Amino acid sequence: MTDSTTHTLSVLVENKPGVLARIAGLFSRRGFNIDSLAVGPTEHAEISRMTIVVNVEETPLEQVTKQLNKLVEVIKIVELEPDASVQRELLLVKVSATAETRGQVLDVVQLFGAKTIDVAPEAVTIQAIGNSGKLADLLRVLEPFGVRELVQSGMVAIGRGSRSISERTLRPVATPAPPAAG
Repeated sequence: MTDSTTHTLSVLVENKPGVLARIAGLFSRRGFNIDSLAVGPTEHAEISRMTIVVNVEETPLEQVTKQLNKLVEVIKIVELEPDASVQRELLLVKVSATAETRGQVLDVVQLFGAKTIDVAPEAVTIQAIGNSGKLADLLRVLEPFGVRELVQSGMVAIGRGSRSISERTLRPVATPAPPAAG
């Protein structure tokens, strides 16, 4: 039996109500937990892009992918390999920072290439963008100061290079057949 591995799926869907629920339902019915889910617009107003991260074995993933492809609203599904894609998450974290520790917290922010986006008398709010490993490392270093609150987005990912997932995937508009001669 193979071990479960993390897979990042990029899914182009028609921008219609209920699509997210239908797709999440397919994973749920299979007993798969979605580790990360991000949905947003694309360069085409009628299409949205979902980035779904799931930890599952290869064979069941293929089964779910086949079922997803059967949904009318699903236009295309691509698995993005980590070395062939750029993957990022956004982290907002509020950290305790007294007059004595503020300088140390700001040093950590600089070290990780993060940004300070709000400063209060007893806290600093930090924005960091990166892969999940970098964000986990940042949180580990900030933890001793006291993490008061945090929110982290789901992963968004895009393939490397000039090729686009939406190239040649938009469904052509059906044109009526010419009337039969007769």
